[in-house]
Amino acid sequence: MPHAVRHEPVIAVLLPCYNEELTIGEVVVRFRETLPSAAIYVYDNNSKDLTALKARAAGAIVVREPRQGKGNVVRRMFADIDADIYVMADGDGTYAPEDAPQLINVLQTERSDMVVGTRRGVTDDAGRNGHAFGNRIFNRLYKSLFGTDFTDIFSGYRVFSRRFVKSFPAVSGGFEIETEMSVHASQLKLPVSEMALDYGRRPEGSSSKLSTFRDGARILWMFAMLMKETQPLRFFGTFALFFLAASIGLMIPVLVEFAETGLVPRMPTWVLSIGMLLLAMLSMMTGLILDSVSRGRAEQKRIFYLSISSGRAERPVSGQALPKSEPGKAPRAA
Repeated sequence: MPHAVRHEPVIAVLLPCYNEELTIGEVVVRFRETLPSAAIYVYDNNSKDLTALKARAAGAIVVREPRQGKGNVVRRMFADIDADIYVMADGDGTYAPEDAPQLINVLQTERSDMVVGTRRGVTDDAGRNGHAFGNRIFNRLYKSLFGTDFTDIFSGYRVFSRRFVKSFPAVSGGFEIETEMSVHASQLKLPVSEMALDYGRRPEGSSSKLSTFRDGARILWMFAMLMKETQPLRFFGTFALFFLAASIGLMIPVLVEFAETGLVPRMPTWVLSIGMLLLAMLSMMTGLILDSVSRGRAEQKRIFYLSISSGRAERPVSGQALPKSEPGKAPRAA
């Protein structure tokens, strides 16, 4: 009879990169020293420097992704690579590879599907003017819209289970991919954890790829789209309330004047108020219908997520007996 034993998980380190020749070699070497059994993948996103060459020389498996944007790279990595545990970090050296075993330990001991390495002090000093303020605003906005599961939705240092990676329907193209991951976990109520980590600075000569206003606008747009997809009743209900308030505001003076004189001299205003009322009703009905669709989609995603092996099950070794369990109780692990 087989006997259940724990198996060593297959670990993959994922490093999306764009013009990181100054740091990628050291990052790969440090990950190899910290996680000697892990396979290290560097996905080069059209770098114009020696990023790919430095990564390959350091011992990484290098793959080129021609579609520009971090979201496109992450989607490709998640589709290409099979592992039990995925460690994702940036190639700029701001995240310490030495913290990876702690993140993996949290993933395993707390049986989470995603562990986020939150950055200490990032809301006070993010390395560039305006970024700390933007982090505070976006994190508060996330909590008000999607829940309080996360305190640093933009952290790029994350560890995932196979179940999360293979059930995540990534659609983002750029840096908003971290926001999409967080919303996916919050919508399906997946087990997630956080661990506070020190956040380093880029070395001299290395520059951030983030654009304060362009990427900020894209993240805001992603917030709106994700809210429409996951909370359509709340999304369209907001428009319904706006149109209803506008309709009432335009309608009251006309009704008062009609009550006093029996006339409706401001007919265009009355027509506009009725139009606003119809838009409010249409928005509310749209929200109600799409809310049912959204719930059905969430159920389907949850079922697909559950159909994927978590990778935590113990594997049998032939020739040894499984421990017997009492009726109604699960067998104890060896």
